[in-house]
Amino acid sequence: MVVGIDVTHPSPGSSSRAPSIAGMVASIDRWLGQWPAVLRVQAGARQEMVTDLSDMLKSRLQLWKTKGNHQSLPQNILYGKVINEELPQLRKACTEMYPASDQKRGLPHFTIVIVGKRHHTRFYPTQEANADRTGNPKPGTIVDRVITEARNWDYFLQAHAALQGTARPGHYVVVLDEIFRARHAETLPPGFDNIADVLEDFTRSLCYVYGRTTKAVSLCTPAYYADIVCERARCYLSDVFDTPTQSVEPSLAGSHIGDVQIENKDVRIHDKLKNTMSYI
Repeated sequence: MVVGIDVTHPSPGSSSRAPSIAGMVASIDRWLGQWPAVLRVQAGARQEMVTDLSDMLKSRLQLWKTKGNHQSLPQNILYGKVINEELPQLRKACTEMYPASDQKRGLPHFTIVIVGKRHHTRFYPTQEANADRTGNPKPGTIVDRVITEARNWDYFLQAHAALQGTARPGHYVVVLDEIFRARHAETLPPGFDNIADVLEDFTRSLCYVYGRTTKAVSLCTPAYYADIVCERARCYLSDVFDTPTQSVEPSLAGSHIGDVQIENKDVRIHDKLKNTMSYI
């Protein structure tokens, strides 16, 4: 199962009562075509750590079994964004969902990748034959040495072709890997030279399953979808995100922000749509 998560924070033009909102998407089967989402209001404004992460992941695991018609829970979970306090919540959710027999086998295995999209790193081809029509490196370019961290596993991926201007690659940092090193430590798939290539190629492939285009996008799909989910949540709370502070009426009823309580029910999707990709 592949999971993406993002957190949106109040912008400078938002009301002082506006909360931070976390969004999570997760695949439900091997085809990576459906990514139902869940939203949660954070305990406070500009809080990056997701407070309800355990419950959010449990809801995605339940969908894996019911909507994906699986007889068991996933053995491997690839998670798109995390900070130190979040991993214990993920473990806690799995302890409550997985049978004892699976837990004795060490399931599920986690691989956790932080995706950075706001940076100033750019790449340029050194030969014209390696450039696309806009002068950028060809789509699918991966840089994982020389300029990357010496003691950590990180890589830059430019999966897309820029419509104009200079393409911005995504920066991926692997903070935990219990899947790829263990699975391919002795035998690599055909065409791969090392273990890092397997995850990096999988990340590139994820850029091609985005539902709004038939081409690759600049950010791997689960992270992209999670970002869209959070933007949709801002629309649900437009009274506090898009208007001056004084014009907000205390009608929203969570988190205590100012004199108003904003709860999860204020970003709840209708029951007929909550397990679909309505946000897309």
